[in-house]
Amino acid sequence: MTVRFVESSKLPTPWGIFVMHGFCDAENDKEHVVLTMGDVSTDEPVLARVHSECLTGDALFSMRCDCGPQLQAAMHKVALAGRGVIFYLRQEGRGIGLLNKIKAYHLQDQGADTVEANEQLGFGADMRDYSILKPMIEHLNIQSLKLLTNNPRKVKALQDMGVNIVERLPHQTGRNPHNAKYLETKKGKLGHLFNSEDDE
Repeated sequence: MTVRFVESSKLPTPWGIFVMHGFCDAENDKEHVVLTMGDVSTDEPVLARVHSECLTGDALFSMRCDCGPQLQAAMHKVALAGRGVIFYLRQEGRGIGLLNKIKAYHLQDQGADTVEANEQLGFGADMRDYSILKPMIEHLNIQSLKLLTNNPRKVKALQDMGVNIVERLPHQTGRNPHNAKYLETKKGKLGHLFNSEDDE
């Protein structure tokens, strides 16, 4: 197993105090973190968000995507529940990396959608690998998840590797004029499930 646990610490945030667990993936030299709140090792299903790193959305407040608002909303929902887990995976740009994502953005500036841009660069529409979650889930003794996602492929990927997903909870937020086409592509080409035009 290439993913190993390193250390845990407290992480105070505007939504409450999480515990941050650090993991190292030796195979590709990536560092991942998992935020937990409350006891996630009981039999009760854990409210969970699997979030792939998005420097532009999470840290630079980009409005080209809905990633930053989704991360913040997940932290807020976990804090309201008093118990939950957020997996923060270093899989920038749906797995193509930050610099390739900037190249993809350039193609989108010329009129390509997110899927077309990835494919023009020689990548698949979504290159993320969720198998790295398994050792993290096992380390934290998590039995089952209530997953905050609009992405049925993510649910299937986790189920295929033996993770018990008891419920998929819609997680819509962050729609704005700059990401309308991005969200339509998510829905039309990647099969994301959006309940309505309205965000929560």
